Amino acid sequence: MSKKKACYIWDEKLIEESDRLPAVIGRASMVHNIIEAFNLMGKLTVVRSTPATFEDMKEFHSDLYLDQLKKYIEVDEDYMSTAQDEEFGIGYDCPPVSNMFDLVSCIAGGSVTASRCLLLGVSDVAINWCGGWHHAHRLKAEGFCYVNDIVIAIEKLRKKFPKVLYIDLDVHHGNGVEEAYSQSDSVFTLSFHKYEVGFFPGTGGIDNIGSQGGTGYACNFPLHASYTDDTMEYAFEKVFNAVYSTFEPDAIVTQCGADALARDPNGGATLTTRSYCTCVQHVLDKRKPTLLLGGGGYNHANAARLWASLTALVAGVQLDDQIPEHSDWPQYGPSFTMAIEPTLTKDCNKKAYIEECITKILDHLNKYVKPISEEPATKRTKTEVENVISETRYCHNKLDFRKKVSMFAVKENNDTSKNESKVNDVYEFID
Repeated sequence: MSKKKACYIWDEKLIEESDRLPAVIGRASMVHNIIEAFNLMGKLTVVRSTPATFEDMKEFHSDLYLDQLKKYIEVDEDYMSTAQDEEFGIGYDCPPVSNMFDLVSCIAGGSVTASRCLLLGVSDVAINWCGGWHHAHRLKAEGFCYVNDIVIAIEKLRKKFPKVLYIDLDVHHGNGVEEAYSQSDSVFTLSFHKYEVGFFPGTGGIDNIGSQGGTGYACNFPLHASYTDDTMEYAFEKVFNAVYSTFEPDAIVTQCGADALARDPNGGATLTTRSYCTCVQHVLDKRKPTLLLGGGGYNHANAARLWASLTALVAGVQLDDQIPEHSDWPQYGPSFTMAIEPTLTKDCNKKAYIEECITKILDHLNKYVKPISEEPATKRTKTEVENVISETRYCHNKLDFRKKVSMFAVKENNDTSKNESKVNDVYEFID
């Protein structure tokens, strides 16, 4: 994996705004700090994130919704949501925050910047742990998600990569992304998630396979509570390989929500970093342009452990189990190690059930999704050709990077006795 070009999306503003998300306050800084503490920055190309524009976000969200977000400038702590707020999903699980439009612009911008790196060939793998908000809909917020940066990024990728495979590892079903592409055969959505009565969002049954022209291009693996590494790894390998060989994607987007880890307060699975790394390695082995995103993860220390581990996987680095001392180190107690121990809770997924799901999924693939060699040749419309030409010119105009020195330094060899430090280069796109 070390031969692949990989980039890490970062910016002070991106971290600062992501830290303001009500459901994960301060998590973005914690994730970035452990990645920095392990000296992973020097193993990757660090690319400065640029906020998404109104036009960028309009590629999925409606004008009405985006205009509503602009109204939240100064929000008091005792603010009571109105009927109009709730119409746009701003309320119980997505409370309004001050300068809301700036927040969603920064979050979407991280994933747009990552997609741009893949479009340009600057990197083969782009990482944005501040992204992955898969529940937001075109007209409303939902499930802690105010902006669907995933769909916006996929729309960017489709300008160069005709077929995109979206994979969702979050414990919750990726309903917002699936809904966006439910009638499309150019984006295949594949979600592994807990599926129980009363568990949010309540969608993602095995028979939800898309509709109309997109029938068969949505795949859901509904897992019972307390699914383990063994269950996840087995199910993922069988289904992912079948989907990949049948759909034959040009690019892959993987949402690595950390809330399926053991002991997540909003989860209900018992995974460790092992199964996440195994699944992501399967994706990386395909050597397609790949975008890795964050998502859920409400035990912040464990989310940081996971995403640092995945960053190291991409960078080809073997991490020490002992977490280096840094500003957040006390939050990793009492073990202060990278290990996430599974719980003793019994896996509710019997082998017969897993095999039944796999059989049904393979049947859907065989029935509805034809390999590219069997698809009739189609001609692009004049408009589609013009869009590709326009995007290509845009990419070439952006090809020159401007190097900037970052605001953070990474100490070499974790030797705090030395004053020497390596300052990472940060690149950004020239306007």
